[in-house]
Order: sequence, then structure tokens, then C-alpha cells
Amino acid sequence: MENYTMEGRTYRYYGQEAPLYPFGYGLSYTTFRYRDLVLSPPVLPVCANLTVSVVLENTGPRDGEEVVQLYLRWEQSSVPVPRWQLVAFRRVAVLAGREAKLSFQVLAEQRAVWARDWRLEPGTFTLFAGGQQPGQRVRAPSEVLSARFGVTGAARPLRGC
Repeated sequence: MENYTMEGRTYRYYGQEAPLYPFGYGLSYTTFRYRDLVLSPPVLPVCANLTVSVVLENTGPRDGEEVVQLYLRWEQSSVPVPRWQLVAFRRVAVLAGREAKLSFQVLAEQRAVWARDWRLEPGTFTLFAGGQQPGQRVRAPSEVLSARFGVTGAARPLRGC
């Protein structure tokens, strides 16, 4: 095999075609609502980590568990990248009518792109938080929140941070 590109070989690179059973596919006995997605800081240096918080509320009549998923999208990149990349997830049990505030850390290395070596690049990124992939069509509704953040500084090798 001489062509190692992933384009057209995995659903992350298929363009607009969605996978049949994406990560997080399934149903629940209750409903959840996401709110208050906060990215801190909203603009960070190229080697810095991002702190993310989101509130998950169980709006249904039963106690339930939700898999909270965070996805990252590069708005521009010097090399081909996935439509979005799973960067964190956590299974959370929430009692009916209650809420949980969750915090995550998105490491700088999770923004790295492969360009003969792992590199960090400045630019604009979108972070998605929800119970499914962005744009996923499911039978049970699930919100996906999004927020943008910026990365400043010069591109540099990941090992240089």
C-alpha cells in the first residue's frame, strides 16, 4: 500500500456522508438539556490548554446516564484534517430534575496536525459539546452546543512546547 491518506477510508473524512452508527448512537429513558458552554480562555497561545465547562440537566421523569462528548473542528488548517475530532467524553449519571456542571481540559496536543511531524497551528477552532456528534440525525433529540475559540502565535512543532 503506497497511499496512506485516510480520505475516503474512514467516516471522519467522508465529507458530508454520515456514518450509519456514529459514536454515541442510542436512546435513553430520559431527556437531557445542555447549556452554559464556556471556553476559557477564549483566545489562547499556541501551546496552551483550553478549559471547557458545560451544564447538563436531566429534564426527563427518570434518573439517567448521558455520555457527554466534546468534538473539535479546525476552521482552517495547512493540511487535511477530519471534519471534527473527538477530544473528550465522560459518562455522567444525573438524577431526574437535577443538573451537573462538568469541566474538561482540551490539551494543546489534541489540536496538533500531522505535517511531516506533529505541529500546532494558530487559527480559529470550534468546540462542540453534547450527547452526540455535531449534525447527527437521531430518533431521540439531543442538543449539541458550539463555541469558537482562537489560538495565537506562530506555528511550531508540538515537541517545541
